[in-house]
Amino acid sequence: MNETERELQILQDNYQEENIVTLEWQEHIRRRPGMYIGKLGDGSSSDDGIYVLLKEVLDNSIDEYMMGFGKTIEITIENHMVTVRDHGRGVPLGKVKDVCSKMNTGAKYDSKAFKKSVGLNGVGIKAVNALSSDFYMESSRDGLSKTVQFRQGIELSESEIGPSANSNGTKVGFIPDDEIFGEYHYRDEHIEPLLKNYVFLNTGLTIVFNGKKFSSKNGLEDLLNENLTSEQLYPIIHLFGEDIEVAITHTTQYGEEYYSFVNGQHTTQGGTHLTAFREATARVIKEFYNRNFEYSDIRNGMVAAISIKVEEPVFESQTKTKLGSKEMEPNGTSVNKYINDFLKKELDNFLHKTPDTVEILQKIILDSEKERKAIAGVTKLARERAKKANLHNKKLRDCRIHYNDAKGDDRERTSIFITEGDSASGSITKSRDPNLQAVFSLRGKPLNSFGLTKKIVYENEEFNLLQAALNIEENMDGLRYNKVIIATDADTDGMHIRLLLLTFFLQFFPDLIKKGHVYILQTPLFRVRNKKKTLYCYTEEERVSAIEELSPNPEITRFKGLGEISPDEFRNFIGEDIRLDRVTMRKEDLLKELLEFYMGKNTPERQNFIIDNLVVEDEEVA
Repeated sequence: MNETERELQILQDNYQEENIVTLEWQEHIRRRPGMYIGKLGDGSSSDDGIYVLLKEVLDNSIDEYMMGFGKTIEITIENHMVTVRDHGRGVPLGKVKDVCSKMNTGAKYDSKAFKKSVGLNGVGIKAVNALSSDFYMESSRDGLSKTVQFRQGIELSESEIGPSANSNGTKVGFIPDDEIFGEYHYRDEHIEPLLKNYVFLNTGLTIVFNGKKFSSKNGLEDLLNENLTSEQLYPIIHLFGEDIEVAITHTTQYGEEYYSFVNGQHTTQGGTHLTAFREATARVIKEFYNRNFEYSDIRNGMVAAISIKVEEPVFESQTKTKLGSKEMEPNGTSVNKYINDFLKKELDNFLHKTPDTVEILQKIILDSEKERKAIAGVTKLARERAKKANLHNKKLRDCRIHYNDAKGDDRERTSIFITEGDSASGSITKSRDPNLQAVFSLRGKPLNSFGLTKKIVYENEEFNLLQAALNIEENMDGLRYNKVIIATDADTDGMHIRLLLLTFFLQFFPDLIKKGHVYILQTPLFRVRNKKKTLYCYTEEERVSAIEELSPNPEITRFKGLGEISPDEFRNFIGEDIRLDRVTMRKEDLLKELLEFYMGKNTPERQNFIIDNLVVEDEEVA
């Protein structure tokens, strides 16, 4: 028997009846959490699993409100314990245990009880139970209550149905299991936007989070006002229908920006409803003016939101971030036709009644058309240069798997490092995962693009090649990497390059930042080691702590630049333990004023800011 035959025989022997295993429901969830909540994470990112757990519980309470029961939801988070209390109908007391612990059990299969809900498969609350070290549900109905408790999905206790002074509703408490999530922390900056979206979509609902109240009177109009970071050019167009609400405006920013929802679920990756909305909006506006406008000119600078309610929606994953439904209800009107008919009537009527908005909107479209035609001459040549440069692979060391065609965890892990200099890009290239991590090498400092038109994107070789590498020339749909990571030295030159790149993205591709794709790579400033142990330190405080831990007289190395870190060491910093700071924008970060202050002319105000924030370290200005 040769080697191949022996290996085949071993595989044959290892595949017997005893190898077929049936897992309990909670064990299956704990072994494969990604199937139920997406990625795990430590709470530093808004799509980390601990926020999905919170959302799964909240969705049930929101569905109660949507059915007309309970106007207030209270949430507390303290020492990892999350508590959600609604004032809906309460889970039927005889089914409290089943709702928490029997897969595919829930009321949402019955359209009479929940007509247009988010949670449809009876899975979400079971996933929360299985992935929590402690979990309980208490339901109160008509003066009676019942409580069940679990640990890691295994039942600990079940109370008898007994009298209660509580008002009707359901209370759920859980602690995400650190055996699954490791060290994690809930962060208010990721929770509050989630809660705001809930109240924007459910006017009249109040959510109280650790004592702070969230509510909305104007729905999606409030949502746009909350998220606008550029100058608004005309009042928000706010339209309602039986199962649809839209809000539309234009701003001074480039590109398009959308917020889409289905049954209160934020579909961050869009889906059939958003595709229909984008097409229908542009078509209605084009037909209103009776001009041969390009859709791209109509939508350039558009910021809009759409919310629809669908019976039995089909999402492309358990995390429900992309709608796959083609019909508003089973065997009913198509999503595309419903949205198109609504906008054809309501948006067209609005435009006929508001001449001031019509005049402003036409100027916006014509200005966009004028700029597009002005750069038409350089675009073709620039694209050809970019294609040729990519073919010769001079600046881009690409990866094998890309965001726009990957699935599952691979999609989330795709990234590109933007760095400067041969030594730094060389170290990262030798250390990276070639399947999922690409490297783009800058040549010197990029141009300060503040105040320049988009023509510069094509005329400037660095920017032209960068946008071609990211594949965002037309829109965000072709984005090739989930994380765009700026990797520069932690000195004044590196910080300056970082600012110039952020200025470029903020000017021409703000949605790249708003969608959470842009990050800053944190690399260690010091290495502290002795014969037994090596510690990498990212701050002066960590350096002091490391010296105390490894005393006496450890060797201390100060890294001056990325190029000084060997590829073997770099592997530690861009692997599973990579430290990234996501670049974010807030409502108060008005884009024009922000860039004017930091990247505009050297005003006395900026000079005073620099002087007031000057820090001297190792005889260098840091």
